[in-house]
Amino acid sequence: MPPMRRMGRPGLIGTMARTAVITGTANATSRAMNRRATSRDEQRYAADQYNAQQEQQAQLAQQQAYAQQQAQLQAQQQAQVTAAPAEDDLISQLKQLGDLKAAGVLSDAEFAAAKAKLLG
Repeated sequence: MPPMRRMGRPGLIGTMARTAVITGTANATSRAMNRRATSRDEQRYAADQYNAQQEQQAQLAQQQAYAQQQAQLQAQQQAQVTAAPAEDDLISQLKQLGDLKAAGVLSDAEFAAAKAKLLG
C-alpha cells in the first residue's frame, strides 16, 4: 500500500510557505509603490523649482526693463528742464528790456545794444 496522502487543508509547512510568499509579494509591491511615489514627488519638486526660477528671472527682467525706462524718462526730463530755463530766461530778459524801453529808461541805441548782447 502506498503511503496515505492527506486531503483538505495544507499542513504547517505548506501554510508557512504560502504565508511567506504572500508576505514577500506584499513587501515587494509596497516598496515599488513607495519608490514610484518618491519619484513622482521628486519630479514635482524639480518642476516647481524650475517654474519658480523661471518666474523669478521673468520678474528680474521686468524690473530691469522698468528701471531702464525710468532712467530714460529722467534723462529726458532733465534735458527738458535744462533747455527750458535758458529759453524762458532769454525771453523774460527780452521782455524786461522791452518794458524798460517802453517806460523810457532805455533809449533805442541802449535797447539795441542790450538786445544784441543777449542774443549773442
